[in-house]
Amino acid sequence: MTTPLLSVNGIEVIYNHVILVLKGVSFSVPEGGIVALLGGNGAGKTTTLRAVSRLLKGERGEVTKGYIEYKGERIDALTTYDLVKRGVVQVMEGRHCFAHLSVEENLLTGAYTRNASKGEIDASLEKVYAYFPRLKTRRTSQSGYTSGGEQQMTAIGRALMAHPTMILLDEPSMGLAPQIVEEIFEIVKDLNARERVSFLLAEQNTSVALKYSNYGYILENGRIVMDGEASSLASNEDVKEFYLGVSSGERKSFRDAKFYKRRKRWLA
Repeated sequence: MTTPLLSVNGIEVIYNHVILVLKGVSFSVPEGGIVALLGGNGAGKTTTLRAVSRLLKGERGEVTKGYIEYKGERIDALTTYDLVKRGVVQVMEGRHCFAHLSVEENLLTGAYTRNASKGEIDASLEKVYAYFPRLKTRRTSQSGYTSGGEQQMTAIGRALMAHPTMILLDEPSMGLAPQIVEEIFEIVKDLNARERVSFLLAEQNTSVALKYSNYGYILENGRIVMDGEASSLASNEDVKEFYLGVSSGERKSFRDAKFYKRRKRWLA
């Protein structure tokens, strides 16, 4: 079998030496794939991405069990800077643009780790503008005064400037209008198809995530409780009821909803 691009093997993550957040999480991302990590707020999605990108230390967290491999090699000892140079870039939840810099200056910071000529960086910049034409019209605008959608596009474009093979995308739909969310996910799909950039996507919006992903894993309370092809998960009755708000049966009473965890087959 082909070695996955990213392989997470039974990791356990603890914050502040006492708070156990991830409990034996395992999954993989194939080269050229879009894989979704799904689940509600507090399920462990962001922690999982930070474990991969080596950003846990800044949050006083650490991987205490298990290991992570990228292209078949352990990355436990690497820094975030090392990973970016190897092609793994995270787009943080909440966008985190440099508000005082222009859109174009924000994009150029993404090329900081590259040993590239000005011509190569200019070519990358034009490629970003080809995917995000709205950013080209706002290139001189101060990022702090652009819309939420434009800031999300800037954050993804900045990641592209690092010439990644994998992007870790954390809650890209957060706080955005549905039409902007669709626009951003269409660009993600295009980047995956044309540039062969692989994506590990953490998302609460299960419906849109499954629409654009190849495969999905559902996290609850720090554990993987279900996984499968995106189309299979989207048609699964449990997923439809608990994550998409759709039920094929009769309308549930408030009392039934209150005790829904007892009825989840994976928690039985």
